[in-house]
Amino acid sequence: MEDAFSANRLSDVLLPGAAQPRHGPSAAVAAAVRNGEHGTEVLFIERSAQKGDPWSGQMAFPGGRTSPTDADSVATAIRETKEELDIDLSGTQVLGRLSDLEGGPRETRQRLRVTPHLFWVPGERPLITPNHEVATALWIPVEQLVDEERYIEYPYPRLGSDLWPGIVIDGERVIWGLTLRMLVDLFSRLGRPLSIRT
Repeated sequence: MEDAFSANRLSDVLLPGAAQPRHGPSAAVAAAVRNGEHGTEVLFIERSAQKGDPWSGQMAFPGGRTSPTDADSVATAIRETKEELDIDLSGTQVLGRLSDLEGGPRETRQRLRVTPHLFWVPGERPLITPNHEVATALWIPVEQLVDEERYIEYPYPRLGSDLWPGIVIDGERVIWGLTLRMLVDLFSRLGRPLSIRT
């Protein structure tokens, strides 16, 4: 798995460049990847619990909506990561992007295009200073993401009695929904599909 998550291998399987411009609502997220003490690790955030936020308390990649001043989707991902975590990805290697996804709260008709970009972070872990939108930030080893014992059926009360596929990380936190779909895309591109319901 470590070979699959090298910067060169990731660059080979990801889409190049930024997303095509869009007239409708759009957003971009940044999946930062680095070599850690326990192998390759990926940065996730837990969003702060805020009333009125449809993604309140959920696990995600840092990112957010496109600003009219952003040059492209890469710039959006970099700007949002800087705002949310005070990490500057502008000097890191942009590995590529995953397929665009349609996002938005499931209980509403709000929809926007979300473009995930991957960045390679060299050296030591960067210092993280979360803003008010972020409860915490976690570097999760890839070995946890491929551990089938962590795969669960996740109940999300706001969506009724249905169960959703998820990956348990760092205690009781769960990666699910749009972020999980991004991981499924990533591992499929690497030829190591996740054995999780999609």
